Amino acid sequence: MKAFHKSASLGCAVSGRILRPHHPPAPSCPLRASGSRLVPRRGVTIGGQGPLSIRPGVLGSRSYSIDHREPKPPPFAFAFDIDGVLLHVAKPIPGAPETLAYLQKHNIPFILLTNGGGKHETERVADLSSRLGVKLTTDNFIQSHTPFQQLVHHYGSHNSNEGGLRDKNILVTGSDAAKCRSIAEQYGFKHVIIPADILAAHPTIWPFEPLMEEVYAKTARPLPTANPKIDAIFVFNDPRDWALDTQLILDLLLSERGVLGTYSAKNGRADLPNRGWQRDGQPPLFFSNPDLFWSAAYPLPRFGQGAFQAAVAGVWREITGGRADLERTVIGKPHARTYGYAEQVLNAHRATVLGVQPDRLEPLRTVYMVGDNPASDIRGANEYESPVGTSWTSVLVRTGVWSPERGGEPAYTPKVIVDDVRKAVQWALEQEGWGGEGFKGV
Repeated sequence: MKAFHKSASLGCAVSGRILRPHHPPAPSCPLRASGSRLVPRRGVTIGGQGPLSIRPGVLGSRSYSIDHREPKPPPFAFAFDIDGVLLHVAKPIPGAPETLAYLQKHNIPFILLTNGGGKHETERVADLSSRLGVKLTTDNFIQSHTPFQQLVHHYGSHNSNEGGLRDKNILVTGSDAAKCRSIAEQYGFKHVIIPADILAAHPTIWPFEPLMEEVYAKTARPLPTANPKIDAIFVFNDPRDWALDTQLILDLLLSERGVLGTYSAKNGRADLPNRGWQRDGQPPLFFSNPDLFWSAAYPLPRFGQGAFQAAVAGVWREITGGRADLERTVIGKPHARTYGYAEQVLNAHRATVLGVQPDRLEPLRTVYMVGDNPASDIRGANEYESPVGTSWTSVLVRTGVWSPERGGEPAYTPKVIVDDVRKAVQWALEQEGWGGEGFKGV
């Protein structure tokens, strides 16, 4: 896919291209998890004075310990998807709470890495802690739209002087657009517009009897101007009103410099790059994940944000006669920049868990990615190349999206397939020689 006419960057998380999982550059900025905001961490360096000596022990009898003479932290950690791995329809999958509690007890670091979203990180972590009965924090939690907060203070190319989007108009949508607005405002965006605002100001923009009174009127705010200029479009999680959202997104991608109600004279011009499409200052479009399906209460997987993205791209293809690709930025699993972002957060969290200065720690040898979706969890772990040499090992569970009866062999082959998250951790501990047998009783 071609680059944007003006690149957009999510710090070390996103570039100005569609993020392919094949050959994107690795992230370069160390991160520190601080509350619900991930910020650059000064002085984080990876590497030590020499190889650490690891003394395996019986996990059932003691925690990993770090003596004052020579740190002996475990050289491995875990990354868990949530839906279909730890929870199913908001209820814990058997063995999941005990597994997380066991890892915490024995100082084995882990992060939760999900393509879900729609709640602020602090709210989601509090909810997960309650449901799983395990104390969790935002320090080891990443959801699909978490990296968007980096654009509050930095937007454009790395050499750009543009600053961030904090004081710009942005259009945000998702399953509950009003909730997504609240999340964006908590991230630090000051001027957040949602579809309800536009529809309330311009009822004829979607003349098909929308649920104005029941849904939109209750959440609409006045627009800053009659036809505001929109500087970026964000899809935070799976939209519900595909028709209205598609109409508004495409209106803006066809506009002149992102001004609502305009149409660019450059559209379709054969003498311009990309035949003039998205070449007149239109806002960049960001999707927080590419998941086509997700595991819900219904026995078959349901459409996710990837399906909405495909619908928008399909309409765009019809509008442009198939002569121009839809330029957008996609983050989330399986894209390598999301895994790089997660690795930085995991390293910072690991140092906190172990009570060690980050520069005293050798890089992790292995991260076990435990997921239920071959197209996101497994593919991402298989294809990610760590800048510090950490190996990401994929573990597929049978409790979520994938099942052999429905999907046959996984489209992306994991290192191992196990029944559930408890068996996944047991297998990993056995690979590491850290007493997997003692874990069986958990």
